Amino acid sequence: MPELPEVEVVRRGLERWVAHRTVADAEVLHARAVRRHLAGADDFAHRLKGHRVGVPRRRGKYLWLPLEDTDQSVLAHLGMSGQLLVQPHAAPDEKHLRVRVRFTDSLDTELRFVDQRTFGGLSLHDNTPEGLPDVIAHIARDPLDPLFDEEAFHRALRSRRTTIKRALLDQSLISGVGNIYADEALWRARIHYERPTAGFTRPRTLLLLGHVRDVMNAALSQGGTSFDSLYVNVNGESGYFDRSLDAYGREGLPCRRCGTPMRRRAWMNRSSYYCPRCQRAPRVSS
Repeated sequence: MPELPEVEVVRRGLERWVAHRTVADAEVLHARAVRRHLAGADDFAHRLKGHRVGVPRRRGKYLWLPLEDTDQSVLAHLGMSGQLLVQPHAAPDEKHLRVRVRFTDSLDTELRFVDQRTFGGLSLHDNTPEGLPDVIAHIARDPLDPLFDEEAFHRALRSRRTTIKRALLDQSLISGVGNIYADEALWRARIHYERPTAGFTRPRTLLLLGHVRDVMNAALSQGGTSFDSLYVNVNGESGYFDRSLDAYGREGLPCRRCGTPMRRRAWMNRSSYYCPRCQRAPRVSS
């Protein structure tokens, strides 16, 4: 699934092409694409019509379009294959086009939600006083947020009986980090994914956060990580950070730091990639 860098790339594209445009009409072509909007497809389309889209916002992996003249937002869940594309009106419909949004201005572009596997979707929600859709109010700030509280994050790590990769993927603790960037940051920090968080010192926590930010900013500069054509920006272009990955997907290849073959281990229905020499496994208590 897309992580913070991929979602931020999409957000920036939407800010350029969609912000401050008024919806002329919305067309739902597949009801499953708006299944999280409990009032149904017709209600979703009706409620968008005539509203002006604000500047798109993001928290972690979550992206939403505020409606400027209301206290509501359209939350976009990209899922496994969801794409938000800005296309000319005359462009042929994509095979898996699910929702189309047209605008009242004279610009020759519309917003399309395309989703091959239909795991993602769009939904309309009330905003919290902070301006978040209410259904994601529990999501923590992400490490690129200027208001991210490093001290609170460190205290939370120390107080939880868990391991560091589980903590990094806990979106109520720190948002935006998924499997790929967790493995990348842990490799850079020389920390094994199963290291218990209770033993983390403040310097180690800050070191890890620095690497999380560095790898995400590096991915952002390259348009994110795209392993296939499903992860694209609003113009349909893929990112190329996959060429710069140091850990994820490199099983059997030499560690870029020490030359030891990288390993992959099954982990929580996913895979963890690490260097057995640079990222020593924690000792098991007897």
